Amino acid sequence: MRLFTHEARQRTRDTRKVYAAYEIAHTAVDFAAAICFLIGSILFLWTEYEEQAIWLFIVGSGFFCMKPTLRLARELQLWRMGQLDTLAKRIGD
Repeated sequence: MRLFTHEARQRTRDTRKVYAAYEIAHTAVDFAAAICFLIGSILFLWTEYEEQAIWLFIVGSGFFCMKPTLRLARELQLWRMGQLDTLAKRIGD
């Protein structure tokens, strides 16, 4: 089975649950990154808050780095689930 295919996420009820859980996590990380960047941008309006703004940009960037990591982790988990299904079918034959 290949990674990043629609069929992998729709294969069973369990794969749909895994996909949904990762989508919720991905959306939460997206919001966290956006909020960090928004607040950081606002704080840059005042020079006394420049250091906090920089830290919010760094944290927001970390959240943006988490997004592809979550996607890859999701696809690897779905791939492993497919491998177990294939193995179970072979043993059953």
